[in-house]
Amino acid sequence: MGCKVQDRYRYSFCLLYLHEECGHCVVYRDVKTSNIMLDLEFNVKLGDFRLARLKDPEHGIKTTALAGTLGYMFPEYLTTGKASKESDIYSFGVVALKIVCGKKEIDRVDPYSDLGLVKWVWGLHEKGKLLYGVDQILNNEFDAPRVECLMKVGL
Repeated sequence: MGCKVQDRYRYSFCLLYLHEECGHCVVYRDVKTSNIMLDLEFNVKLGDFRLARLKDPEHGIKTTALAGTLGYMFPEYLTTGKASKESDIYSFGVVALKIVCGKKEIDRVDPYSDLGLVKWVWGLHEKGKLLYGVDQILNNEFDAPRVECLMKVGL
């Protein structure tokens, strides 16, 4: 689990670079697990920039349609149609939860159901049972405080 946590940490720096450090604010708009790759030295790389857009400091992102992957999309983005750094960060949280929980981001049987991964984990958090959401395949062999922290970051 330590490697997965470290990779998510590195991935957050990729988003920080796009949002704050590359000279322009780039909103990625399709943060998801299949767009995160590792090279031979385990450096995190982002793939598929087709949906990425430069953010105009005065007018925001100029797009006419929603773009991204259902289940990873920021709820406000779904209602307003305005992508932002915050929508990328929300999607990053879904990635973190998906890795820790070993579950899909949405119910594939009913993709429009009200209970996606984020809401499910929020329910566990509200009951004080956040660690009940950790992937069973880990057989309780993980650093509980660190994983709980990552799950809270995901929320």
